[in-house]
Amino acid sequence: VQLQASGGGLVQAGGSLRLSCAASGRTFSSGVMGWFRQAPGKRRELVVGGNANGARTYYADAVKGRFAISTDNAKNTMYLQMNSLEPEDTAVYYCSAASRPFASMRAYYTAANYEFWGQGTQVTVSS
Repeated sequence: VQLQASGGGLVQAGGSLRLSCAASGRTFSSGVMGWFRQAPGKRRELVVGGNANGARTYYADAVKGRFAISTDNAKNTMYLQMNSLEPEDTAVYYCSAASRPFASMRAYYTAANYEFWGQGTQVTVSS
């Protein structure tokens, strides 16, 4: 399974970006999918993660109401729509996936539980 993330770039505060993550070798119709981010000097943190069937979805408090995850199963692609971007959103963004749903909410926030990772795409928000 390979994940290919794209769509990052430089945007002014208040702007929007949409990240894409194309998967080969699997679909997003089952298991878990998510987006993480890592800023310089900080550990990788969950942006949003949840079951691919939509039964569970968890957002980081910092992005609630501004970011949204979605999938296009026909294209085997998941997206992260990011609106009202802030300089604090600047980071490398990684898409991720796991084969099976997790047993607890806490597990969705733990990067080590995700089996598959994209290569990362840089998002820079200027003030």
